[in-house]
Amino acid sequence: MELATAKAVISGGASGLGFATAQRVVAAGGQVVLLDINDDLGRESADKLGDRAHFVPTDVASEASVRASLAEAHETMGGITLAVSCAGVATAGRALGRNGPWPTEDFERVLRINLVGTFNVCKETAAHMVNNEPNADGERGVIVNTASIAAFEGQIGQAAYSASKGGVVGMLLPLAREFAQFGIRVNTIAPGVFLTPMMASMSEKVRESLAKHVPFPQRLGHPEEYAATVAYIYETAMVNGETIRVDGAIRMQPK
Repeated sequence: MELATAKAVISGGASGLGFATAQRVVAAGGQVVLLDINDDLGRESADKLGDRAHFVPTDVASEASVRASLAEAHETMGGITLAVSCAGVATAGRALGRNGPWPTEDFERVLRINLVGTFNVCKETAAHMVNNEPNADGERGVIVNTASIAAFEGQIGQAAYSASKGGVVGMLLPLAREFAQFGIRVNTIAPGVFLTPMMASMSEKVRESLAKHVPFPQRLGHPEEYAATVAYIYETAMVNGETIRVDGAIRMQPK
């Protein structure tokens, strides 16, 4: 599939990895609808991208919200061929902290946004993609989810985050196998330590410390590198059912 004709929906698209992906799609000639819970930032980001970008306020943790937003996106663009899930939270907390056991409701919130939210986007976009005309390879659409290297090497305090991202990796193959009959590919990207707004809020000293743990290149990842990986997946039909680490060969230590 060609990015120049993509009709993309991107959750968490107002900033970070999602916005970089939106920029890549628009620069190639495609259309994009940003799905984000931040209304002001979402509108501002869509304005920056120009006439081929739109914003729809969306809470990925709500099935009804995702369903309504994707219906609007489908109508706006005349279809959906690419769905990228970047919405998520990185709330951390030790299971047994100084103030006692971590509240289960906080654990559930992370899973609700990161894992259930990703599933909501997957199934609802697939429901639209099945109606697309297939290309020469029989493709009707591509879904790209975002996990994390924490799915494999979670650090102390990341039990909820690692569980949510491990779930994203775990549901990949069953979804890819199920959606194959419809000509819909499903892949996952597991980024390492990237320079996202969350990371940018940390001190320069902390960022430099994290960068030193990356074997090569010894720096934080650029959101544009995530976007380039999405473009590669979208345009390469044989990439299906894969989790691709984009991490500079880092393997996270316990803490």
